[in-house]
Amino acid sequence: MNSKIRNIVLFVSTVFVLLSCAGESKTTPNKDKAEEMFQRVWELYRVPKYGLFSEYYPSSHRPDLTYFNDSTRQAQEVSYLWPMSGVFSSAVLMAAIEPEKYTVYVDSMVMAMERYYDTTRVPFGYQAYPVQFGKVDRYYDDNGLVGIDYIDSYLVTKNSHYLEKAKQVLTFILSGWDENFEGAVSWLEGVKDQKPACSNGKAMVLALKLYEATKDEYYLEVGKKFYHWIDKYLKDPERGVVWNSWLTTTSAVCPDLYTYNTGTLLQAAVALYNYTGEQAYLDNAKFLAEGSYKVFFKYTEDGIPYIADLPWFNLVLFRGYHDLYNVTGDSKYVDTMIKGLDYAWEHARDQAGLMYHDWTGRTDEKRKPKWLLDASCVPEYYARVAMIKGEVTNRKNK
Repeated sequence: MNSKIRNIVLFVSTVFVLLSCAGESKTTPNKDKAEEMFQRVWELYRVPKYGLFSEYYPSSHRPDLTYFNDSTRQAQEVSYLWPMSGVFSSAVLMAAIEPEKYTVYVDSMVMAMERYYDTTRVPFGYQAYPVQFGKVDRYYDDNGLVGIDYIDSYLVTKNSHYLEKAKQVLTFILSGWDENFEGAVSWLEGVKDQKPACSNGKAMVLALKLYEATKDEYYLEVGKKFYHWIDKYLKDPERGVVWNSWLTTTSAVCPDLYTYNTGTLLQAAVALYNYTGEQAYLDNAKFLAEGSYKVFFKYTEDGIPYIADLPWFNLVLFRGYHDLYNVTGDSKYVDTMIKGLDYAWEHARDQAGLMYHDWTGRTDEKRKPKWLLDASCVPEYYARVAMIKGEVTNRKNK
């Protein structure tokens, strides 16, 4: 082989190797999983007749639901607001990493969410079931979820209508604020028996996100008021986790623990550190991260980490871990959650490709109907993992 041909062969070989390496560096396994599960949710749960979603897959499964204030409700033709909001959240995050493809889904979810908007009571707010089927209760935590989805939608799309909707939601929630026990709101409109972490935590996160979007000091102060109330009344100062609620009728705490309550305070602590630079907020965030890590995580005999709580509850904690990771670069907490998630992907999915409620796979859920809330959070999990692993860029605020 003469030198000229040899040089050509070497050049072609080098280009091939470089292209191969470039292709490998652009693999996006976690983004691919997020997209797969997002499409699966839309295919299996969507109710085209209403542009909404079913509570369960298959939709014929309609059990009694227990997440209401006064009694159970039977699952209906479409889902209640809480599970449906999980689809909205995942659509927004997918749009944050690929707006050209997923912004249309955000628009669709906005139309779906407005089916729950009640204008017969003042101030206007979102009720637990679509208004076309009748008047039902309005929960402050539900409204917090809606508000967060709207402000996140604004941060991704810059659609000013979404910003105004988020502001309206906070106005509704603040209509429930009273100074009994130094402030905060109840769970259910008109019922004052408790002041839970869920309602106040969601309002806190919403207010701080509104500050991020507008730089209006009013929203920062509102967020701080919620933060300091939760930190004083509901944080376990020894273990670094957040109790469920303050019972106003007995002046005592309800000590039940759910991961999402700690997750919202963790999110807020990181946000307040980012906005103010005050070290005390970051110290509290680290305290909550380590406390929740020690309290909530358990391990199977094979060493697989898991949390015995709703996957969606755990997602809210994961959001807090993700935010903290973005500040500190310490991947300990996100890595542990991701290890359990990946195990579930391989060992705890049914014939339809949906994840089990129990991510350890120790219970056989192959033929068990799957709740929309358990399924709708999985795309967001993997979209966040894709961000953490550097597969994609979060285009929020860009």
